[in-house]
Amino acid sequence: MHSVVKTWLAFGLAFFLTGCGQEQTVQSKPEIHITGSTMGTYYSIKVADSVITDPAKFQAEVDVLLERVNDQMSTYRPDSELSRFNQHRGSTPVVVSRDTARVVTEAIHIGRESRGALDVTVGPLVNLWGFGPDARPTKMPSDELITQTRQKTGLGNLHVITSADADTLQKDIPDLYVDLSAIAKGFGVDKVAEYLESMGSRNYLVEIGGELRINGVNGKGHPWRVAIEKPTANAGSVQEVIVAGDNGVATSGEYRNYYELDGKRFSHTIDPMTGKPIQHRMVSVTVIHPSCMTADGLATVFMVLGPEKSLAYAKERGLAIFVITKTDDGFEESYSDAFKQYLVRK
Repeated sequence: MHSVVKTWLAFGLAFFLTGCGQEQTVQSKPEIHITGSTMGTYYSIKVADSVITDPAKFQAEVDVLLERVNDQMSTYRPDSELSRFNQHRGSTPVVVSRDTARVVTEAIHIGRESRGALDVTVGPLVNLWGFGPDARPTKMPSDELITQTRQKTGLGNLHVITSADADTLQKDIPDLYVDLSAIAKGFGVDKVAEYLESMGSRNYLVEIGGELRINGVNGKGHPWRVAIEKPTANAGSVQEVIVAGDNGVATSGEYRNYYELDGKRFSHTIDPMTGKPIQHRMVSVTVIHPSCMTADGLATVFMVLGPEKSLAYAKERGLAIFVITKTDDGFEESYSDAFKQYLVRK
């Protein structure tokens, strides 16, 4: 997990590139590799095509694209589209970009499909438990205070209105506060991938803080391999290696962002149904989906649901997920049938 910096809440974790093992190397192509910072974390882009002739110019274009996403959806920028909506106290529609409307629409869709497990309006509860800009509490919030705070939330109070003239957001209660950090990083990955494809690239790996979009092959002509990190205090240990195909990959975990109070451990993941941090023993979930934005949102859904409900949800919908659960003896992994095809057994 990468640390939170001031521009964006970024909980990127769990992935790093691996070598190609004993596979025979085919004719190599040069890989363009650029890195930078965005959304409070880092980005890394590898391209194994000849479409990029000027890496410096390409990086400048990527920086502009990602800055636009920050200007649209960062809650740490007071003049962003999302911040202006959050500051708005009326019920009249607020004009936003097509991108912001697209992300909020997907967040609402995932939230409804999961019966509220993803709720991008839970920011007041996140802050109440000390995982936002506010200081961590010195004592556990009372049930009464949690109930009062929950009255400021609710996905049913958020609406997207689209038309040929404009896209707008609308709120039913003045204190509604939308935080897209559970899904916007994945959207940023998709935007870079879409830009690459518009240039004619078919072989790339885009990563923002641990969320990925992969397509084609690397410079040696092999499918891109990435490792799922073992959920321990020491970064870099491998749990599994995957070849994810032409997909987005997102991971959510709670094994590094937590605190202890009165002898209890509190995760940064808040269950919208209870208004409290999750209590189950699932520590990490990885989701593979064609859209990194959707994978990002679903990863939060599964962290809220816990291992048993997540695997049942994934089975019902044919979703590819990989779950790591803490046990008394260490860690236990499990995965849906749809995920099995992506595993590379060592």
